Amino acid sequence: MTHSGKCFCGAVELEVTGSPEAMGYCHCRSCRSWSGGPVNAFSLWKPESVKVKAGAEHIATFQKTELSQRKYCSKCGGHLMTNHPPLGLVDVFTATIPTLEFVPGVHVNYGETVLRIRDGLPKLKDFPAEFGGSGEMIAE
Repeated sequence: MTHSGKCFCGAVELEVTGSPEAMGYCHCRSCRSWSGGPVNAFSLWKPESVKVKAGAEHIATFQKTELSQRKYCSKCGGHLMTNHPPLGLVDVFTATIPTLEFVPGVHVNYGETVLRIRDGLPKLKDFPAEFGGSGEMIAE
């Protein structure tokens, strides 16, 4: 399966193939600030599943921490994706790939949430243990 998407102005075009490794919601302060919302919807992909089809020259990067290299269009400021080198994954914003059926499976960094969500999904205090977090669950 292939999904295509664009930045806000359309200068950068992305394509993802296959299925994401995971989908869910991040509640950390960094994602909230970057996304401009109380929670950020993510879809995590293997790097080889993500391709820039057009406009690579317009992609800029902001790196606040070693965990995240946030990619955006330098023309319109539209957010595209975040490389997570220590995890070996790329978070392509679900809004960037509108044909992807978003099926969230988890909430991460729920210990930092500003918006309580009661949806029956697992709520992790930070990250799963296999990604360097505590793996601690938080009750709804």
